[in-house]
Amino acid sequence: MSIKDLNTFIDLLEKHGELIRVKSFVSPDLEITEITDRISKQKDGGKAILFENTGTGFPLLINALGSEKRVSLAFGRNSVFDLEKEIEGLFVDLMRPKDNLWDKLKLLPKLKDVAQWMPKKVKRKGVCQEIIIENPDLNTLPILKCWPADGGKFVTLPGVHTVDPETNTPNLGMYRMQIFEKNMTGMHWHKHKTGANHFEKYKKLGMKMPVSVALGGDLVYTYAATAPMPENFDEYLLAGFLRKKPVKLVKCLSNDLYVPEDSDFVIEGFVDPAEELIWEGPFGDHTGFYSLADWYPKFHVTCITHKKNAVYPATIVGIPPMEDAYIGLATERIFLTPIRMSMVPELKNMILPVAGVAHNFTVANIEKSYPGQAVKVMNSLW
Repeated sequence: MSIKDLNTFIDLLEKHGELIRVKSFVSPDLEITEITDRISKQKDGGKAILFENTGTGFPLLINALGSEKRVSLAFGRNSVFDLEKEIEGLFVDLMRPKDNLWDKLKLLPKLKDVAQWMPKKVKRKGVCQEIIIENPDLNTLPILKCWPADGGKFVTLPGVHTVDPETNTPNLGMYRMQIFEKNMTGMHWHKHKTGANHFEKYKKLGMKMPVSVALGGDLVYTYAATAPMPENFDEYLLAGFLRKKPVKLVKCLSNDLYVPEDSDFVIEGFVDPAEELIWEGPFGDHTGFYSLADWYPKFHVTCITHKKNAVYPATIVGIPPMEDAYIGLATERIFLTPIRMSMVPELKNMILPVAGVAHNFTVANIEKSYPGQAVKVMNSLW
């Protein structure tokens, strides 16, 4: 089942007993975090929570991917471990030697499937553009201040769209966004991220950089934005594989970028590399410690659009286990086979432990056959 928006997923969660509705007013300023922190640390990730009264016109969904069961529901599978088997079968078929014409012909249906997962641009407007706010004010959204020492409110589940100005290759990443003004945020991309690479290219060209941020829609988009994809590989191809149909993209209204037509919200704008950077942070981070403040680019918002009955998606990070642990489990299972079959053939299994919050260490099981092999594997995984 493909999740066309968060309302569809909310219905699915409710059907499976995986949702708590909170009808009373709860403030996005620290209160939602406090409740979510306790729920997410319950057995098997607790429940997803829908805060229906946020003091804005929009409800807020959080901890939506905070269990193995909910990740599986979002991906339309019985288990995330089913994905590992699917990907292994796909890679085996694509990489198996083709000894004769018949072997090659047998591959055609598989290639047809892959082609059908490619993202498609459509010329019409999307449901994400049903409501257009040309004088944008980010304060109308239930954006969270997560922890007491945070530098401010942060958008925590943004799908950030940029494009390489030299190759026109698009990228989807997830970089937190601190709110500074009603129409200006920070853009927290580290130097090794693709968004930062695009930024440096626009800077050399002396051009403003278009940026669009999509929120909500099918939750495979949210996952794809976090996935450790190779450079210049379209994240929406991964999303297409996960949902078994292509992602339909529509052109933004105030820049030339394309975003999923079924997103709940789209925040359009630009980053000007000629501008002074802004002091962003601190931020309560994955490890349970605050990441320190630093200088990052400013993102200027030119337009906000959203669907009718839009739901604002959010997450919090902190002392594990939290939602990101289960997103990390999906990454562990999805990328095991590609890593083994393309880079580390001796890799038998790998685990991204909750204590490492999928970022800080990996346990790897290998078929060892020569001295120093573990060092080779470690370098490959890094």
